[in-house]
Amino acid sequence: MASILDEYEDSQNTRQSAQQHSRLSSANIGITHSGFVNVRLEEEKPIFNKQRIDFTPPEKINHLAVCNNQLCMSLGKDTLLRIDLAKPDQPNQTELGRKDDSKVHKLFLDPTGAHVLISLSTSECLYLNRNTQKVRSLSRWRGHLIESVGWNKLLGNETSTGPILVGTGQGIIFEAEISASEGSLFNTNPDQYFRQVHSLEEDGKPAPICCLEVERGLENKYFIIATTRKRLFQFVGKIPEGSEQLGFSSIFNQNQDLLPSFQEFPANMGYSEITFYTSKLRTSPKAFAWMMGNGVLYGQLDYVRPDSLLSDVQVWDYTSDIDITLKKPISIVLTQFHFLLLLHDRVKAICTLNGQVVYEDVFPDKFGSLKRMIKDPVGGLVWIYTERAVFRYHIQREARDVWQMYMSMNKFDLAKEYCRDRPECMDMVLAKEAEHCFQNKRYLESAKCYALTQNYFEEIALKFIEAKQEEALKEFLLKKLNNLKQSERTQITLLVTWLAELYLNSLGQLESDGNSIIFQETRDEFRNFLSCSKHKECLFNNRSTIYDLLASHGNVDDMVYFSVVMQDYERVISHYCQHDDYSAALDVLSKHCDEKLFYKFSPVLMQHIPKKVVDAWIQMGKKLEPKKLIPALMNYSQMGSTQQISETIRYMEFCVYELNVTEEAIHNYLLSLYAKYKPDSLLAYLEQAGKHASEIHYDLKYALRLCAEHGYLRACVLVYRIMELYEEAVDLALQVDVDLAKSCADLPEDDEELRKKLWLKIARHVVQEEKDVKKAMNCLSSCDLLKIEDILPFFPDFVTIDHFKEAICSSLEEYNQHIEELKQEMEEATESAKRIREDIQEMRNKYGVVDSQEKCAACDFPLLNRQFYLFLCGHMFHYDCLFQEVTPHMSTYKQGRLEELQKKLSATTLTSKSRQRAATKDEGDTASLGKGNAGTSREQIKSDIDDIIASECVYCGELMIKSIDKPFIDPLKFEEEKDDLEDSSEVTFLTVPQKVVSCSVEEEKTSGKEAEYEPSLTESGRLSAAAADSKLADSPGVSNRHFGAREPRVGSSDERGDQGGNTGPEAFSPFV
Repeated sequence: MASILDEYEDSQNTRQSAQQHSRLSSANIGITHSGFVNVRLEEEKPIFNKQRIDFTPPEKINHLAVCNNQLCMSLGKDTLLRIDLAKPDQPNQTELGRKDDSKVHKLFLDPTGAHVLISLSTSECLYLNRNTQKVRSLSRWRGHLIESVGWNKLLGNETSTGPILVGTGQGIIFEAEISASEGSLFNTNPDQYFRQVHSLEEDGKPAPICCLEVERGLENKYFIIATTRKRLFQFVGKIPEGSEQLGFSSIFNQNQDLLPSFQEFPANMGYSEITFYTSKLRTSPKAFAWMMGNGVLYGQLDYVRPDSLLSDVQVWDYTSDIDITLKKPISIVLTQFHFLLLLHDRVKAICTLNGQVVYEDVFPDKFGSLKRMIKDPVGGLVWIYTERAVFRYHIQREARDVWQMYMSMNKFDLAKEYCRDRPECMDMVLAKEAEHCFQNKRYLESAKCYALTQNYFEEIALKFIEAKQEEALKEFLLKKLNNLKQSERTQITLLVTWLAELYLNSLGQLESDGNSIIFQETRDEFRNFLSCSKHKECLFNNRSTIYDLLASHGNVDDMVYFSVVMQDYERVISHYCQHDDYSAALDVLSKHCDEKLFYKFSPVLMQHIPKKVVDAWIQMGKKLEPKKLIPALMNYSQMGSTQQISETIRYMEFCVYELNVTEEAIHNYLLSLYAKYKPDSLLAYLEQAGKHASEIHYDLKYALRLCAEHGYLRACVLVYRIMELYEEAVDLALQVDVDLAKSCADLPEDDEELRKKLWLKIARHVVQEEKDVKKAMNCLSSCDLLKIEDILPFFPDFVTIDHFKEAICSSLEEYNQHIEELKQEMEEATESAKRIREDIQEMRNKYGVVDSQEKCAACDFPLLNRQFYLFLCGHMFHYDCLFQEVTPHMSTYKQGRLEELQKKLSATTLTSKSRQRAATKDEGDTASLGKGNAGTSREQIKSDIDDIIASECVYCGELMIKSIDKPFIDPLKFEEEKDDLEDSSEVTFLTVPQKVVSCSVEEEKTSGKEAEYEPSLTESGRLSAAAADSKLADSPGVSNRHFGAREPRVGSSDERGDQGGNTGPEAFSPFV
């Protein structure tokens, strides 16, 4: 590391350089005011930042070369030090092995950093490769003092240099190639060949070749630059593609007959040096700087030019403190915008844009005199060395102040390019450019630049107003408007309104001048401005102001256009209607399909273009409500032309027949139009509208009144028929046509009396009014309700019987036939009554047999333990079991009725018992009478209960059919049942009673009634009649009519089988 004193000294020099740089930067004048404020918190670092390398050489440094991060240094007499800057802690020291007095004259390092050429003062040359420690002598090069080398950037690699050019102190240019491989047994030299290709002279004498540079351009064109002490030579030629390995001899051979192109300067300081600048994104250099006796020649390299590579050449003359006789410049390095000139005690940086010295760094004497300055073309670092120290310059943000120089040179595009990321600098450049354009009367360009600056808006606007440059002002306002944010609504409103006024003024002026082309262009521009989506919100919110401006200038066309843009179609249509352009108004309506506008403007349009309006309505279809168009239609249908009336009818028919509109107003209006203007269609409309009042959409009373007013009797008859006023229809039809009346008389099919009455009216009309006996007889054949005796009173006394003799005979025959039919029906009824009495008597003697082992079909317990029911299907149930089975399937009403009957039965039973206990022997007859009345009441209640519970077998009747889709377990209780089964320690099998569905519906509707008694068995196991009578006295399920004063019979299985056709409770007595 450097010492503390050295660091202090370096920091002082850096500070002085920065201060000088700031002075030079602030020396620029003419920078306009900017709206930006400098808020930098730190002082900006200088462009050229010097750093001393922490290296103390063991011997004096003679030469140094750097390329591709490879540093090669000659120390003392016989030492070569190589350092990979990526690994600075691993230096490589090599001894040259020279025992004579030779010294290192120059070091050359190729672009890859792999090949080192060491030129000795004894006109010898050594070669060292990066991958070896062995220094090899180039025998073919012996006898030539090497001054310069032109490396091959295209073909050079780690092991071979490819064809290169070598310049000597005798002015000869050689072509050579060096290979790092050992070669063959007979050729161990690294130099493959070494041949002369050209020689250069100055003043007729050989001149040392100071520098050589080989560059490739487009289309295999090569450029070779060679410099001597006063001259700069250029060689240009093509090398065929694929023959680059053959070298550059062909280029020099092309220039043998002609003198090479060169530039010469008179001054001679004994040597010269040329340097190049290559940007990071390119492989070929783009600029050069040549240090020679008269100064520094610098410029750009143009590879497109056919004859010369140099362009934009300038000469920077040495300043007064540089004397080529005493204090010659030592070396030069070129950067993007500067070239650094190395003097014996300092470094100067000169800007290539303006030729000013922008940086100067003085080195202290303690390090010794400066020897040379080198730039690494790959790394971009600049190296300076003395005999005892090495320094390195970092170039940081070299382009930071270039914009100022370009701005002072009025090269504003370049200035803006180099301050894109610095808005405060960009603002200053734009302001200066705008001012420059304004002074040169390029007002439009000035306006565009001013719009991008932060300068005061009012000052710029007044500036253009004073110069009477409305176009420039308009351009400025447009640019400002485009740069505003949507949140800046006030500014946007101001600019939009101002621009509209400027456009309107310009249009008015152009129209008065008669310049139609420019007028049309300005109008198109104005309309584009009005339709711009970016300002649409502002224009919409301030449309009334824009309308006022357009109206004040009398610009109707643009006002219509603006209305369309704002979708203010009402204003557009109103404008067209005011100017009698009804077709255009209708086109706007049809295009935008606004229903409200149709309702508003249809009356006006219907008056002038009815057909087009109706076509537009029809095209709109169901989007329009026909009811809202009726006022316009009615207005012009009453006072309009025939065309308007016909178009009105056409639209109404479209609504009725196509849109199927059912609104009464539409149908009534169409009916009125038919009645007034198109009576031929009236009757057809009424017929297709429907024959029943529920199908009709018009007002029947209105239709009847309308038809009556205009005398359309057939239409009135049709309306009467629909209203079911058949008498009025027949009365009116008789005034028109008897056949029409007949069709009306047959309509009341359900009311024979009315029908007969209507036909009698027709018959009376035919007999009395038309006096046509044949027609009257036809009425008898047309209506089967009329008889000859009904119409005889209508005939006059003088009519003879011959006219209706046949009718009378026919009537008498019908009466005889009817009497015979009645006799036959009476005989059949008598026979049927007889059979019924016999069936009833037979049913009273039927009975069923219940075995003592029979069990209830529901609970599977013995049947005779308690009251039970026996059905003819064979199923037997206890009373309570049947009650439980039937009750869940009953309706709510039946359940309530059953509960009510049970309460009545209980109350009747209690009353009967209390009376029996209270009765005495003296009141025996009275008690017996009361008991009989109570028994009768109980029997009725029991019968009613039987009708509800035992109306049918629960397993064979309709209840089973209705419940077939119901689950055995209620879904709501399924989880509970499941848990009970899982928790139970024993498995319980559920036995589901077999449900038998009867095949006969009639059998399902009849069922057995309850036989409710406690059984008393005989020896044969059958129940006696006396026991049955005593047990069934109070049974709720058995009526007294089942038990007469007859002896019971024991039925056999055959008898039970004969009873299978009837399953009702009335089929047999419920005891055995």
